[in-house]
Amino acid sequence: MAQGPSFACDKVAAGSIEAMICNDGGLSELDRKLADVYLAAYRKATNEHPPVLKAEQRGWIKGRNECWKSDDTHRCVEQEYQRRIAELQARYRLLPGIGPVSYTCDGQPGNEVVATFFQTDPPTLVAERGDSVALMYLQPGASGARYQGRNETFWEHHGEALVTWGLGTAEMRCHKTP
Repeated sequence: MAQGPSFACDKVAAGSIEAMICNDGGLSELDRKLADVYLAAYRKATNEHPPVLKAEQRGWIKGRNECWKSDDTHRCVEQEYQRRIAELQARYRLLPGIGPVSYTCDGQPGNEVVATFFQTDPPTLVAERGDSVALMYLQPGASGARYQGRNETFWEHHGEALVTWGLGTAEMRCHKTP
Protein backbone atom coordinates (compact mmCIF):
# COMPACT_ATOMS: atom_id res chain seq x y z
CA MET A 1 0.00 0.00 0.00
CA ALA A 2 1.25 3.48 -0.86
CA GLN A 3 2.29 5.81 1.94
CA GLY A 4 0.13 8.78 2.76
CA PRO A 5 1.25 12.38 3.08
CA SER A 6 3.35 13.86 5.90
CA PHE A 7 0.20 14.86 7.83
CA ALA A 8 -2.52 12.75 9.49
CA CYS A 9 -5.42 12.11 7.13
CA ASP A 10 -7.94 11.02 9.77
CA LYS A 11 -8.83 14.63 10.71
CA VAL A 12 -9.05 16.32 7.30
CA ALA A 13 -12.34 17.68 6.04
CA ALA A 14 -14.06 15.69 3.28
CA GLY A 15 -13.74 17.41 -0.09
CA SER A 16 -10.77 19.53 1.06
CA ILE A 17 -7.44 19.88 -0.73
CA GLU A 18 -5.90 17.84 2.11
CA ALA A 19 -8.42 15.04 1.48
CA MET A 20 -7.45 15.04 -2.20
CA ILE A 21 -3.77 14.75 -1.21
CA CYS A 22 -4.57 11.90 1.19
CA ASN A 23 -6.37 10.00 -1.58
CA ASP A 24 -3.73 10.51 -4.29
CA GLY A 25 -0.44 8.59 -4.17
CA GLY A 26 1.42 11.08 -6.35
CA LEU A 27 0.34 14.10 -4.33
CA SER A 28 1.07 12.25 -1.07
CA GLU A 29 4.57 11.52 -2.36
CA LEU A 30 5.08 15.21 -3.25
CA ASP A 31 3.87 16.17 0.23
CA ARG A 32 6.38 13.80 1.87
CA LYS A 33 9.16 15.15 -0.37
CA LEU A 34 8.23 18.72 0.56
CA ALA A 35 8.30 17.76 4.25
CA ASP A 36 11.85 16.41 3.83
CA VAL A 37 13.00 19.46 1.85
CA TYR A 38 11.32 21.80 4.35
CA LEU A 39 13.12 20.08 7.25
CA ALA A 40 16.48 20.49 5.47
CA ALA A 41 15.70 24.17 4.81
CA TYR A 42 14.54 24.63 8.42
CA ARG A 43 17.88 23.32 9.67
CA LYS A 44 19.67 25.93 7.53
CA ALA A 45 17.25 28.70 8.55
CA THR A 46 17.80 28.41 12.32
CA ASN A 47 19.53 31.81 12.44
CA GLU A 48 16.87 33.71 10.45
CA HIS A 49 15.56 36.73 12.35
CA PRO A 50 12.68 37.08 12.16
CA PRO A 51 11.97 33.41 11.41
CA VAL A 52 10.68 33.79 7.86
CA LEU A 53 10.51 30.15 6.75
CA LYS A 54 7.65 29.09 9.06
CA ALA A 55 5.52 32.10 8.14
CA GLU A 56 6.16 31.56 4.43
CA GLN A 57 5.22 27.90 4.75
CA ARG A 58 1.91 28.79 6.39
CA GLY A 59 1.27 31.25 3.55
CA TRP A 60 2.21 28.60 0.99
CA ILE A 61 -0.28 26.13 2.51
CA LYS A 62 -3.05 28.74 2.28
CA GLY A 63 -2.10 29.38 -1.36
CA ARG A 64 -2.05 25.65 -2.14
CA ASN A 65 -5.50 25.32 -0.64
CA GLU A 66 -6.75 28.02 -3.01
CA CYS A 67 -6.30 25.49 -5.84
CA TRP A 68 -9.95 24.52 -5.35
CA LYS A 69 -10.68 27.59 -7.52
CA SER A 70 -8.62 26.22 -10.41
CA ASP A 71 -10.08 24.55 -13.50
CA ASP A 72 -7.67 21.65 -12.91
CA THR A 73 -7.38 21.33 -9.12
CA HIS A 74 -5.07 18.31 -9.23
CA ARG A 75 -2.62 19.95 -11.63
CA CYS A 76 -2.68 23.17 -9.60
CA VAL A 77 -1.81 21.33 -6.36
CA GLU A 78 0.90 19.33 -8.12
CA GLN A 79 2.48 22.50 -9.56
CA GLU A 80 2.30 24.26 -6.19
CA TYR A 81 4.26 21.41 -4.60
CA GLN A 82 6.83 21.28 -7.40
CA ARG A 83 7.43 25.04 -7.28
CA ARG A 84 7.68 25.13 -3.46
CA ILE A 85 10.15 22.23 -3.39
CA ALA A 86 12.26 23.92 -6.10
CA GLU A 87 12.08 27.26 -4.26
CA LEU A 88 13.31 25.80 -0.97
CA GLN A 89 16.05 23.79 -2.68
CA ALA A 90 17.36 26.91 -4.46
CA ARG A 91 16.89 29.52 -1.70
CA TYR A 92 18.51 27.38 0.96
CA ARG A 93 21.13 25.91 -1.41
CA LEU A 94 20.03 22.33 -0.74
CA LEU A 95 21.30 21.32 -4.19
CA PRO A 96 24.57 22.40 -5.79
CA GLY A 97 24.24 25.45 -7.99
CA ILE A 98 25.93 26.45 -11.20
CA GLY A 99 27.63 29.75 -10.62
CA PRO A 100 27.52 32.34 -9.34
CA VAL A 101 27.75 33.98 -12.76
CA SER A 102 28.15 37.75 -12.89
CA TYR A 103 26.62 39.94 -15.58
CA THR A 104 27.46 43.62 -16.10
CA CYS A 105 24.40 45.55 -17.25
CA ASP A 106 24.11 48.50 -19.64
CA GLY A 107 27.92 48.85 -19.79
CA GLN A 108 28.08 50.07 -16.18
CA PRO A 109 30.43 48.01 -13.96
CA GLY A 110 28.46 48.95 -10.81
CA ASN A 111 25.22 47.71 -12.40
CA GLU A 112 25.63 43.98 -11.90
CA VAL A 113 23.35 40.96 -11.69
CA VAL A 114 24.75 37.78 -10.13
CA ALA A 115 22.91 34.56 -11.03
CA THR A 116 23.17 31.06 -9.60
CA PHE A 117 21.35 28.35 -11.55
CA PHE A 118 19.83 25.26 -9.90
CA GLN A 119 18.77 21.98 -11.52
CA THR A 120 15.57 21.80 -9.51
CA ASP A 121 12.25 20.62 -10.95
CA PRO A 122 11.29 23.05 -12.41
CA PRO A 123 14.75 24.64 -12.94
CA THR A 124 15.35 27.83 -10.96
CA LEU A 125 17.80 30.65 -10.62
CA VAL A 126 18.54 32.93 -7.71
CA ALA A 127 19.56 36.37 -8.95
CA GLU A 128 21.05 39.12 -6.84
CA ARG A 129 21.22 42.79 -7.70
CA GLY A 130 22.44 45.22 -5.10
CA ASP A 131 20.81 44.22 -1.84
CA SER A 132 17.80 42.49 -3.41
CA VAL A 133 17.38 38.82 -4.30
CA ALA A 134 14.91 37.25 -6.72
CA LEU A 135 13.94 33.63 -7.26
CA MET A 136 12.95 32.86 -10.85
CA TYR A 137 11.61 29.75 -12.61
CA LEU A 138 12.59 28.55 -16.09
CA GLN A 139 9.86 29.25 -18.65
CA PRO A 140 9.29 27.40 -21.93
CA GLY A 141 10.95 29.23 -24.81
CA ALA A 142 12.26 28.86 -28.33
CA SER A 143 15.86 29.94 -27.72
CA GLY A 144 18.04 30.67 -24.74
CA ALA A 145 16.95 30.27 -21.15
CA ARG A 146 14.15 32.54 -19.93
CA TYR A 147 13.39 32.77 -16.21
CA GLN A 148 10.47 34.57 -14.60
CA GLY A 149 10.15 35.79 -11.03
CA ARG A 150 7.49 37.92 -9.34
CA ASN A 151 8.60 41.19 -10.96
CA GLU A 152 11.86 40.13 -12.58
CA THR A 153 12.84 38.38 -15.78
CA PHE A 154 16.17 36.99 -16.89
CA TRP A 155 16.65 35.81 -20.47
CA GLU A 156 20.12 34.45 -21.21
CA HIS A 157 21.36 33.57 -24.68
CA HIS A 158 25.03 33.00 -25.63
CA GLY A 159 26.50 34.90 -22.66
CA GLU A 160 24.19 37.88 -23.01
CA ALA A 161 21.17 38.44 -20.78
CA LEU A 162 18.16 40.71 -21.00
CA VAL A 163 17.04 41.53 -17.46
CA THR A 164 14.11 43.42 -16.01
CA TRP A 165 14.31 44.07 -12.29
CA GLY A 166 11.10 45.40 -10.78
CA LEU A 167 7.61 46.05 -12.05
CA GLY A 168 7.53 48.42 -15.01
CA THR A 169 11.30 48.92 -15.17
CA ALA A 170 13.26 49.17 -18.41
CA GLU A 171 14.97 46.10 -19.77
CA MET A 172 18.74 46.00 -19.20
CA ARG A 173 21.22 44.45 -21.62
CA CYS A 174 23.79 42.49 -19.61
CA HIS A 175 26.99 40.68 -20.60
CA LYS A 176 28.69 37.88 -18.73
CA THR A 177 31.58 39.31 -16.75
CA PRO A 178 34.84 37.52 -17.59
